[in-house]
Amino acid sequence: MAGVQGAGMPELPVVLLPVAVDDGTLDACLAALDAGTPAGTRVWLADDAQAGPRALAIIERWLACTPLRAEYSRRQRRLGEVAHLDEALAACGDADVIVLAPDAVPGPGWAVQLAACAARDGAIATATPWCNAGETAAWPDCGEVAPRPGDAGLRRLARAAEGMPPAHPELPAAIDHAVFIRGAARAKAGGLDAASYVSWYAALIDLSLRMAGLGWRNALCETAFVARGGEGGPAEGDLDALAARWPTWQPRLAQFLMHDPVRDRRLELARRLETVDPPSQHELFAS
Repeated sequence: MAGVQGAGMPELPVVLLPVAVDDGTLDACLAALDAGTPAGTRVWLADDAQAGPRALAIIERWLACTPLRAEYSRRQRRLGEVAHLDEALAACGDADVIVLAPDAVPGPGWAVQLAACAARDGAIATATPWCNAGETAAWPDCGEVAPRPGDAGLRRLARAAEGMPPAHPELPAAIDHAVFIRGAARAKAGGLDAASYVSWYAALIDLSLRMAGLGWRNALCETAFVARGGEGGPAEGDLDALAARWPTWQPRLAQFLMHDPVRDRRLELARRLETVDPPSQHELFAS
């Protein structure tokens, strides 16, 4: 699959969305994609035999009216989260891809900002936007889960983030709420390790560390915001597998969460948010 070229804007990567079991989160994600992504952007809904009748109806209705260039595929039998994503990424060849979590709600301009982040530094292998439940990329507090912003709050956060000076500091690894992955870096590092990891959360960390070992960067895209109902996480045995392969990973993550080396970026976003039509408390966060 190739990226897209919108009128007067740089080429955007394919957005890869694994289809969720929960039809409510899927509906919210698709609505946010329409609202915050340029018309004509390629979006691939990849279904690992997960969607039930209600989700299939939502997808069919969305495909019929979305302004995005959307495709839907469904496996006959479930392959597993990591193996399914690896298959989809392999089908994209060496193209750049943005993988969006199925329970994420991207803010306006999110894909444009992720692509712009990667274009500023050719050494960036992954770019991760802010998220209210984003671990090292969490906002307002590092490692903390905040309530998911409502629609008005998300729009304001996206506007505030868009005005941030683009420093794109280093993160220990990419986070699974939304991530730009450079195709060239992924090709050199190899595919996802479906034999060792069950969750996309852990497989993405492993891929990030392999790419970093080859000299690439895992960066924070502080100019974009993607909301989520809660953090992703490892499956049983995944943390043990990560610790065995990457013994310095968990101590490094703990140090990052403790010292928060991108605290200045979080404070800057908070400062800018105050200047963007300050909302009331009930507007900023969903109930």
